[in-house]
Amino acid sequence: MTAPANQKQIVWRLHLRSSPQAVFELLSTGYGRARFWAESAEEIDGCVRFQFINGMRTISRILSRQPPLRIEFDYFDSRAVFELAPDGEGGTDLTLTNTGFHPDDYHDILPGWLNVLLPLKAAADFGVDLRNHDTARTWDHGFVDQ
Repeated sequence: MTAPANQKQIVWRLHLRSSPQAVFELLSTGYGRARFWAESAEEIDGCVRFQFINGMRTISRILSRQPPLRIEFDYFDSRAVFELAPDGEGGTDLTLTNTGFHPDDYHDILPGWLNVLLPLKAAADFGVDLRNHDTARTWDHGFVDQ
């Protein structure tokens, strides 16, 4: 998937030692997403109701789901695609592609995805939640471990 010439896109890659099935489970279930992405992220009728520690809420439609290799969301008025590929050794090579956001938001969105992907790796590979879950210590306050 490539963005039109006049549109910016974000592409991040992440290697996980966990299987594509295990990573897909984290991305595709409310329980999984709550382990690394949001305080809660339940799915109702194909839409994920994200609730974040800073009080922000959004509803994201799941645009496609192809277990265990791909899931795509309408996320904050953009398109976020997670593609999972077996690494040949039992792990996963994940590619996140984010398109459709306003170009002026690029420098805010780019590091924001690290606040999703690195906690995903910690949860998937090490069973650890990197977030502090403290409403006084959020991204809005300059904390990366919200």
